[in-house]
Amino acid sequence: MALRFIGIDPSSGSGESPTVWVDETKGEMVFQGWLPGPELEAECAAEEVPGHGKGIPEGEGVVRIPARMVDMVREACNAVERADVR
Repeated sequence: MALRFIGIDPSSGSGESPTVWVDETKGEMVFQGWLPGPELEAECAAEEVPGHGKGIPEGEGVVRIPARMVDMVREACNAVERADVR
């Protein structure tokens, strides 16, 4: 795996660090964030949308990242869309 660091939440305190990376080998974005807590996780698990059943499959999870990191997420999106990343 070749992770490329994109950015870290600039408002994070020491030890709290929502972070965005790009996996250049797989062409995927990787997010580190806060665990959602049981209420949000249950709400996400209860949602049923086309092509996606209820629940959170084993091996998947829900994380929160702050909206102030939108520019970092955009940068990660741009990076995985570029042909040189895949």
